[in-house]
Amino acid sequence: MKLHTQSSMNHRRDEEVTMPLSQNTPPSSPKTFKHPRSLPRSINYLLKEQRLIFILVGILIGSTFFILQPSLSLLTPSSPIPKSYQGFDSDPGVTHASTVTMPYKGSVTGRVPVGIGMKRTRVVVTGGAGFVGSHLVDKLIKRGDDVIVIDNFFTGRKENVMHHFGNHRFELIRHDVVEPILLEVDQIYHLACPASPVHYKYNPILNCDYKTNVMGTLNMLGLAKRIGARFLLTSTSEVYGDPLEHPQKETYWGNVNPIGVRSCYDEGKRTAETLTMDYHRGAGVEVRIARIFNTYGPRMCLDDGRVVSNFVAQAIRKKPMTVYGDGKQTRSFQYVSDLVDGLMALMDGEHIGPFNLGNPGEFTMLELAEVVKEVIDPSATIEFRANTADDPHKRKPDISRAKELLNWEPKVPLRDGLPLMVNDFRNRILNEDEGKGN
Repeated sequence: MKLHTQSSMNHRRDEEVTMPLSQNTPPSSPKTFKHPRSLPRSINYLLKEQRLIFILVGILIGSTFFILQPSLSLLTPSSPIPKSYQGFDSDPGVTHASTVTMPYKGSVTGRVPVGIGMKRTRVVVTGGAGFVGSHLVDKLIKRGDDVIVIDNFFTGRKENVMHHFGNHRFELIRHDVVEPILLEVDQIYHLACPASPVHYKYNPILNCDYKTNVMGTLNMLGLAKRIGARFLLTSTSEVYGDPLEHPQKETYWGNVNPIGVRSCYDEGKRTAETLTMDYHRGAGVEVRIARIFNTYGPRMCLDDGRVVSNFVAQAIRKKPMTVYGDGKQTRSFQYVSDLVDGLMALMDGEHIGPFNLGNPGEFTMLELAEVVKEVIDPSATIEFRANTADDPHKRKPDISRAKELLNWEPKVPLRDGLPLMVNDFRNRILNEDEGKGN
């Protein structure tokens, strides 16, 4: 009896607990039927708030731009495409290049995408207002390249490049390469460095070795690494010093006095070669190295201490030609146009170098003096003086490597090239005398 009563009470409790729940629950009703979506969610998104209209308008504007773009129209050889290169201007501590205009080169038919067929080779020439640099600039401009000249005018002259002023493919920047510069180019010809004894002995620390050959070369190599440009270093036959090997091959390591009066130039160029190869091996920079032997031609400095310019200027001025020592030292002389051809062949080729670039025709100083007398004044005289320190006794390049790999060799003999230089010197000396009132 008690058990029945207890189970009845438990049953009532359960009913009391469930009763409130059932009172709050609404009566059951059939589930509302939802129609399936007739369009995907992405299309619904486009249709809301007129998004589709804005998309269509954007497509229309974009299509109109590409259809009407001038550079996408049919091209003919008589319709050049202008393009401007704007240098960096974000780094206040670095010299920046201004705009260089580069028109389209060649002819194209059909539709051309933007940027295709518009690129020229962009070249920077350090020391480009100097003797060799200005002739290189002439050849590059004639080939159709866009050229930027960097020069601090320590030995370079604006007159050497004035004939390019107004050419939209030429730009001149007054700048010292010992300071960084930001440019966007494809090739870098690094010629900047005083090359004559008069100039590099004037201030060897600032003007040649430590500054130009080291810091200048580092800056140009850093630029080449940053922008992926090919870099060409113009080294010198002076890296061979007073050679014990004759003629000199590129494999010869030289015989240089590291503490002599010429060592700022000799060792400076050797250091520059080391830096160039280190950047090639360590940073993957494309490099080329040329070792230049004695070069002559128009635009040389009148009184730079080099033997050809000395003899020519002295003979024109009716002064004795100065021969140091006994005059039996030998040199090899190449005309500047031959050198320029060699530099461009090296830059555009696939071989690093170093390459000797010089004329293997060998002359003693006395033989050179006789050639100058024949060309200028048979009555010219010679004056002997004590020889200078560390003056090499012999200098002659072995150019077999350049012949084989660059297909290059000099073409202008001394007796053909010298008159061209003499005409230039006559005019400049005449203008110099007129300026002095003589």
